[in-house]
Amino acid sequence: MNLDRILKAESIAIIGASKDETKQGHQVLAALLDENFEGPVYPVNPGEKTVLGLKCYGSVLDIPGKIDLALIATPAETVKTILEELGEKGVAGAVVLAGGFGELGEEGKEFEDEIVNLAREKGLRIIGPNTPGIINVDRGINLAGIKEVPRGSIALLTQSGNIALNLIIEAGLKSQTGFNYYVGVGNEADIKFHEYLEYLTEDPETKVILMYVEGLREGRKFLQQVSKTTQVKPVVLYKSGRSAKGSKSAGSHTGALAGISEVSQSAFKRAGIIEVEHPGEMFPAAESLALLPILKDSSIAILADGGGHATIAADYLTDLGIKLPELESETRAKLEAILPPNASLANPIDVAGGADQNPAIFADCAEILLSDKNIYGLLVVGLFGGYGIRFSEKLAFIEEDAAHRMGKLVESSRKPIVLHSLYDYAKPHSLELMRFYNIPVYDSLEIATKCVEVLSLYGSYRREYDKEGSFQLEWGSKAVPEAEKIINNALAEGRNTLLEFEAREIFRHQGVPMPKEFLAADENAAVRYAEELGYNVAMKVVSPQILHKSNVGGVMLGLHTEAAVRSAYNSIIGNARKLHPTADIRGCLITPMSEKGIETVIGTKIDDQFGPVIMFGLGGIMVSIMKDVSFRVVPVSEYQAVSMINEIKSSVIFDGFRGRPPSDKKAIAELIQKVSDIVQAYPLIKEIDLNPVIVHNKGLTIVDARIILNGHTVEM
Repeated sequence: MNLDRILKAESIAIIGASKDETKQGHQVLAALLDENFEGPVYPVNPGEKTVLGLKCYGSVLDIPGKIDLALIATPAETVKTILEELGEKGVAGAVVLAGGFGELGEEGKEFEDEIVNLAREKGLRIIGPNTPGIINVDRGINLAGIKEVPRGSIALLTQSGNIALNLIIEAGLKSQTGFNYYVGVGNEADIKFHEYLEYLTEDPETKVILMYVEGLREGRKFLQQVSKTTQVKPVVLYKSGRSAKGSKSAGSHTGALAGISEVSQSAFKRAGIIEVEHPGEMFPAAESLALLPILKDSSIAILADGGGHATIAADYLTDLGIKLPELESETRAKLEAILPPNASLANPIDVAGGADQNPAIFADCAEILLSDKNIYGLLVVGLFGGYGIRFSEKLAFIEEDAAHRMGKLVESSRKPIVLHSLYDYAKPHSLELMRFYNIPVYDSLEIATKCVEVLSLYGSYRREYDKEGSFQLEWGSKAVPEAEKIINNALAEGRNTLLEFEAREIFRHQGVPMPKEFLAADENAAVRYAEELGYNVAMKVVSPQILHKSNVGGVMLGLHTEAAVRSAYNSIIGNARKLHPTADIRGCLITPMSEKGIETVIGTKIDDQFGPVIMFGLGGIMVSIMKDVSFRVVPVSEYQAVSMINEIKSSVIFDGFRGRPPSDKKAIAELIQKVSDIVQAYPLIKEIDLNPVIVHNKGLTIVDARIILNGHTVEM
């Protein structure tokens, strides 16, 4: 969508403009004037004639000129009337600062919906409500009252004004770059995250999008858009509230395990988002991606002037998946020729005092290292920038020359250099020169290595994004009429849970091999079916009211004789009736026992933010004990299915151990994809729980299948 008239407004009205310096209506107007906004600014306040030297209007309807954007700095109860006037005036958008809407609960949400519906009727869009405001640095639009925002190419989208202020201050103190846009999205009531992303993707001045997210109103649309955005430019995101528990579901292991963190992290990674784990990593990650070339390979060199920093940096990078390859023999020879005899020529490279009298050695080594075909980037750690402070002022000039050389080297080689310096606090000119050449400087070794990682992660994504697959749901695709009939019949009976034999039948219709089963209404039928299956059977109670069969003594395994089958049938029915006297008990399901293998679980649920998600992990009782599972947002490609298997901590178990043959991972991946297809084929399915699925050397067996219905179609 086109947000030009809002984010690049040419005329602005400040509703609630005030002479009181403590009021937002004063602070925002003052900031707008301080930024020398070139278009007309119209203060609106019926109680004032002028504010800050500008004529004040009683209503927007009294303003003679065109208005692109209005900032509403009045209480929540006034917003509805003001929006009606804005609509009549033909205003494109409104920034609503006031709180008192959806963040307060159900009553506030109803009021919020009212103003959004009104705005849509009037043809205008809302930023917020409950927003700190917006800024367009290049156009001088400052509707957030934040002074001295450093100019740059990073667009900032946040749900926290304090986080935005923190990032802006950090950029001003420590960086060569800054921001071109800031949008406080607030409650995301009208304009959503994905709409801002769509706009910023096309904006030629934006190189990186930095996001602080607490929640997503339309998570599926966000994933669809951000996966397009990251193919063009990086998106760095910090997600708060990651410790919040996912919604619980008594009917499914998946519902109990699918916390907000697990689902969102896998979805963000698949979409190419660079998700950082700590707030302090937000700006450095965005800065590095805005200023430096991305790593074309995750292989870099470390250049240090001390063994301690070199070793710690190597540990950090190795933990982050960055490779430190061996240097070419020619590279080692060139380094040996200029470094002291005790220097380490392995990667990491330690100049071992070689820079104490001549810090230009850093530039010499950097040039040699970045010419090595095995090296795609460089991390410099230690004292650079401080030689003129620690040893002799004369060395400061040599450091400055080295900074010039390294800066030009990044441009000529198209390989990134990240610098860690203990002397960043002193702001020596050599480090300011590094920043001038767009080489970021950090006093934290951990942050510096994190920035190397983000350059590697985004480079890897850009090389392989085509494997990740689309987030586009294909509702109703691959549906089979016979399976739809089973679902509709259950709903017609007032049931939202399919009986197990119904669930199994749906899987058969979708081409999933299922063991043969029989529904026995009495013990004689149970014996007859057990004989047909050749005994060694399992028996389970069948009742719409009993989901967890084993909890009520409703499961018996390994039945080899007629007597065992009769006894088991009567015990199961008796246990069920004792604990659930009013339950509708249809009988017992008779199935063959599965051959031995590894128990796994596959399940699905409807996530509040992203819609259908799928889970895979170790099954049986282990799913509740170990919780060794992986998640993906549906749909799942072959690549995603395989990555789900390899992602769990216990994945090595499928490769065979203690003489056991390897498990059929291909069959697992195929079943994961089939389950993903089933979720899309039948929008009325709320949850699927296959536990256990026993994986063999060849093939697998679904031992237990459960499907829970919504009762209504999911809208995503």
